[in-house]
Amino acid sequence: MVAQHLLEGCAAEQRACDYLQSAGLILLAKNWRCAMGELDLIMRDREDIVFVEVRMRKKGHFGDAAESVQQAKQSKLIRAAKAWLQQHPALADHACRFDVIGITGDTLRWIKHAFY
Repeated sequence: MVAQHLLEGCAAEQRACDYLQSAGLILLAKNWRCAMGELDLIMRDREDIVFVEVRMRKKGHFGDAAESVQQAKQSKLIRAAKAWLQQHPALADHACRFDVIGITGDTLRWIKHAFY
């Protein structure tokens, strides 16, 4: 039996992936893991490689889901992205960016270039 919060997290990631694909991005990897952490979605936007962090909150009582990606998490995502690029040298010369998809309740918010 899978915990409810894990099912909700998977559904949020799938919703984000579907949304980005409908915007023209191409999925390269999903839930990629390494010693440095996990990358929720790795996508291609034209020639750019996009590392997407998906955050979900049922309600906005504690702030917007997208704003919850603080400095420590950003550093972890950057390290994981570097590891992914090392494993995919053919894509390592492409421009990269970090986006955040925040899902709060029924609202989806896409922040391009969320951090560097």
